[in-house]
Amino acid sequence: MKHNRIGEKITALRATLPQGVTLIAVSKYHPAEAVQAAYDAGQRDFGESKAQDLTAKHATLPKDINWHFIGHLQTNKVRQVVGKVSLIHSIDSLRLLKAVSQEAAKQGIVQDVLLEVNVAMEESKSGFEVAQVLPLLEHIGEYPNIFVRGLMAIPPISKKIGDNRKFFQEILQLSVDISEKKYDNVAVECLSMGMSDDFEDAICCGSTMIRIGTAIFGARDYTKLHQK
Repeated sequence: MKHNRIGEKITALRATLPQGVTLIAVSKYHPAEAVQAAYDAGQRDFGESKAQDLTAKHATLPKDINWHFIGHLQTNKVRQVVGKVSLIHSIDSLRLLKAVSQEAAKQGIVQDVLLEVNVAMEESKSGFEVAQVLPLLEHIGEYPNIFVRGLMAIPPISKKIGDNRKFFQEILQLSVDISEKKYDNVAVECLSMGMSDDFEDAICCGSTMIRIGTAIFGARDYTKLHQK
């Protein structure tokens, strides 16, 4: 997609969103020039899924960008991400939670995170089971250098409108259950749910952050996956 079209897509999409819903432009595998075009159109929240790509873009693009890490984060890449992003969406294991907290402590900061929930129990996806989340949060005070801002979910690819509402509603109910418990270092302010094919349903079910890539930037060059 030509870069002048990116600005048009951003403007049109943002005009459709209700107040309180943040658009995260998923810029993974797209060049810095594409991010700059979206930035020039007023976009400030961008999602990356590779630590090395995030590091490169963070170093060269405007400093007031809010970076979001949305991909699977390996524990050996945690130091490249912590402190550079506004929010890590993809805390999918206790091991990763510990690693992020430890790195944040080294940097003298508190890192905001979301817990990734494998709401459809798909073997191909990582994340906590719904039933694991409340027991985990009982011990979240042991990790003072992270703050849980909410939940993230990636339901199955939807075949038609409405397919994923049951999953989004389950995450919404889980967020209500968490809020009622009053855990330390937890404030469920963010529900990161919804992508290009189902974000309208996600918003209807309480999403506060949608993650949109192809509809903004065009098709990704997946050959770059083999260059990492």
